[in-house]
Amino acid sequence: MESLSGRSKQVVNKELTFKERIYLPAILGGMWITLKHFFMKKTTIKYPEVKREFAESYRGLHVLKKDENGAERCTACGLCALTCPAEAITMTAAERKNGEEGLFREEKYAAVYEINMLRCIFCGLCEEACPKEAIFLTNEELTPANYDRGDFIYGKDKLVEPQHHPIGKIRGGGPLNQRNYHPYGKGLVTLS
Repeated sequence: MESLSGRSKQVVNKELTFKERIYLPAILGGMWITLKHFFMKKTTIKYPEVKREFAESYRGLHVLKKDENGAERCTACGLCALTCPAEAITMTAAERKNGEEGLFREEKYAAVYEINMLRCIFCGLCEEACPKEAIFLTNEELTPANYDRGDFIYGKDKLVEPQHHPIGKIRGGGPLNQRNYHPYGKGLVTLS
């Protein structure tokens, strides 16, 4: 029967030669590769004192943004939760009360906003779906490791940025602190 893709191959069970049966050329080839890598420059860095520079497309820790007045941008529309393929985002909407105009941008806000980091696949669809640009995945921080599963459910206490920083950010993250990076063999660089 002919395959639909036309990429099938006829498999032949050929007899191995003596050289192939003793595996000596394969062993010597593997040892040669190991010997070459033994004398190459090491790419190991001294983490956490020196941190590797992330690519701009890297998606790390989530951040709920504030506007220039310090009010939360999230209006609890739920689009981020609907687009999340892992169903990692849950939220509860509430209405703004009198005197809370400086805390929340719109009349409706997310009273409870949680992301289960154990379920999150860091795809960035929540970031793309948000009409208010309220949620971002930073490309400068990793999600920290922990031993307790309950600590991986991030609420607003861990997600909301402390204050709005329009300058000195990398794609939505908080401000860059003085850090040492290892930009792939270029030595230590201090960013401010």
